[in-house]
Amino acid sequence: MSRVLLAALAARPSFADFNLSAGEPITVGRIRIELLAGLTVALALVPEAVAFAFVAGVHPLVGLYAAFIVGLITALIGGRPGMISGATGALAVVMVALVAQHGVEYLFATVVLMGLIQVFVGIMRWAKFIRLVPHPVMLGFVNGLAIVIFLAQMSQFKVPGTIVNSGHGMSGGEWLSGVPMITMLALVALTMGIVWLMPKVTKIIPAPLAGIGIVAILVIALGIDVPRVGDLESIKGGLPSFHNPFGTGTGIYGTPMAPFNLTTFYVVLPYAGILAAIGLIESLLTLNLVGDMTNKRGGASQESIAQGIANTVTGFFGGMGGCAMIGQSMINVKSGGRTRIAGIAAALFLLLFIVVASSWIEQIPLAALVGVMFMVVIGTFAWNSFKIMRRVPLTDAFVIILVTVVTVMTDLAIAVVVGVIVSALAYAWQNATRIHANRSIEADGTKVYKICGPLFFGSSEGFSELFTPNGDPDKVIVDFADSRVADQSALQAIEAVALKYEESGKRIQLRHLSKDCHYLLSKAGHLIVDSDDDPDYEIAVDYGVRTGILAAGH
Repeated sequence: MSRVLLAALAARPSFADFNLSAGEPITVGRIRIELLAGLTVALALVPEAVAFAFVAGVHPLVGLYAAFIVGLITALIGGRPGMISGATGALAVVMVALVAQHGVEYLFATVVLMGLIQVFVGIMRWAKFIRLVPHPVMLGFVNGLAIVIFLAQMSQFKVPGTIVNSGHGMSGGEWLSGVPMITMLALVALTMGIVWLMPKVTKIIPAPLAGIGIVAILVIALGIDVPRVGDLESIKGGLPSFHNPFGTGTGIYGTPMAPFNLTTFYVVLPYAGILAAIGLIESLLTLNLVGDMTNKRGGASQESIAQGIANTVTGFFGGMGGCAMIGQSMINVKSGGRTRIAGIAAALFLLLFIVVASSWIEQIPLAALVGVMFMVVIGTFAWNSFKIMRRVPLTDAFVIILVTVVTVMTDLAIAVVVGVIVSALAYAWQNATRIHANRSIEADGTKVYKICGPLFFGSSEGFSELFTPNGDPDKVIVDFADSRVADQSALQAIEAVALKYEESGKRIQLRHLSKDCHYLLSKAGHLIVDSDDDPDYEIAVDYGVRTGILAAGH
C-alpha cells in the first residue's frame, strides 16, 4: 500500500507543467489560448462521447461523465500536458457484449478493476515497454486511427431517427439524400475551409473553434434544417454523484448491481484486462505522438497511473471509463494547447455543457463538428508514409499497411501486438541469417572458427551448420570475439557442437566470451565454467569442453 501511495504522490504535476517551458510565466495571452483550446476540445467531445455511449449500449450521460472525469484527472496528473482523454470507441466496442449480457453496473465494476490494473502497471513501470513499438507500427497506428476517426463520422450523415441501438453498437440508419445531404456536405466543406483559412488570417481564435462558431451562427440565424447535436440525444444532466456498483438489488439505470464476490470477479476480469491493455496502448502511443509535436518526452509510468486513477474514480461515479483520444489531442495541440490548463478547461467546459448549457450546445450543427474532425483526420494521417514505403525495407512497408488494416478491421491493441510480433520475427530472421564463421589454421594445426553475428534461438541451427567435426583437426578453437551468446538455445547449440567433436575424439575450446555470455554459461545448470575467467576485460580465456561440461582450459 505504501508503494501505491508513493507512486500516486510521484504522479503529481509540478508547477512547471503548467508553463510552456521551465521558467516561463503564465501570461494573460497564454491563459486565453489555453481556455479557447479547451473550449474547442469540449465542443468536439460532446458528440464523440454520446456516440461512443451508444456504441457501448449505455445512456449518453455514462459517456459524458466518463469524458469529464477521465479528462479532468488525467489533465491534472497525467504524464503529458496537452493530451486529452475521455470515452473512446476503441474501449466502447469491447464493452458491448458485457453490457448486453450483464448490464451497466457490471461495466462500472469492470472499469474500477481496469483502473486498478493500470495503476499497477504504472507502479511496476511496465509502461516503459511501449518503447518496443517500432516506428512502422507507430505509422500504421496513426494511419489506422485516422481512418477510424473518419469512418466514425459517417453516422452523422444518416437520419438520426433511423439509427438503432441494437445492444451491439449503432446499426442501420438511412443515409441523408437530396437537399439535406447537399446542405450537410456544404456545411462540412465550409467548416473545413474556415479551419484551413483561419490561421492565415488571425490566430487570436483557434481555427476549429472559429469553424464551429461561424457555421453554428449561420445555421441558427438562417434556420437551416440540418442534424444537430440534440438530434443524437439530450445531454442535459446533473453533477456526477458517487455510486457504488457493487451490491445487490437494482442500480441507477434499472439493471442488476454487481455482487462483490469471486463470481463477479471472474466475469469482469477478462474485460478489465482487455480494456486496461487497449487503454494503455492507445494512451501511451498518443503520449509519444503528442510528445513529438510538443518536443516533450517521458511520463509513460505517470500516464499509466493517471489513467488508472481516472478510470477507478470513473467507475464509482457512473462513467464508462476512457483513455487518451488522439483526435481531441490533435485538436488541442493545433489550437495552441500546450499545458494542463487546456485539458482542465475542456473537462470543466464539458461539465458546464451538461449541467447548465445543454440547450445551447444541442443547437450546434453536427456538420460543423464533422468538418473539424475531417481536418483532424487530414492532419493526423501520416501522408509521408506513402513516400517512406518506397524507400524502407519491404518488411517495414508491410508492417505499416498491416497495422493500418488491422486497426480499422479489429482494434488498436490487436493491431499493435500483431505489428510488434511481425517486426520482432522479421528482426529475428534478419539476424539469424547474419551468423557466419571465418576459418583459419594456426601454426600448430589448430583450426579456428571466428564466429561473426549473434547466436540466439533464430541462428542456433545456422551456427551448428558452420562446423565439420569429421573433417577438422584434433584441436578446434571457437572464437566469439565478434559474436554474442544470447539465450538458452545458443547454449544448447554450443553443447551440441561440443558433443559432436567429443564423439569424433577431438577437443574444442571457446574463446572471448563476454561478461554476459560468461553469466549465461555459469547460470546454466548443466554447464560449469571456472570463475577464474576475467570477464571485465573480455580477454581471451579458453574454455575446454569435454562430455558437455565446460571447464577452464590452459
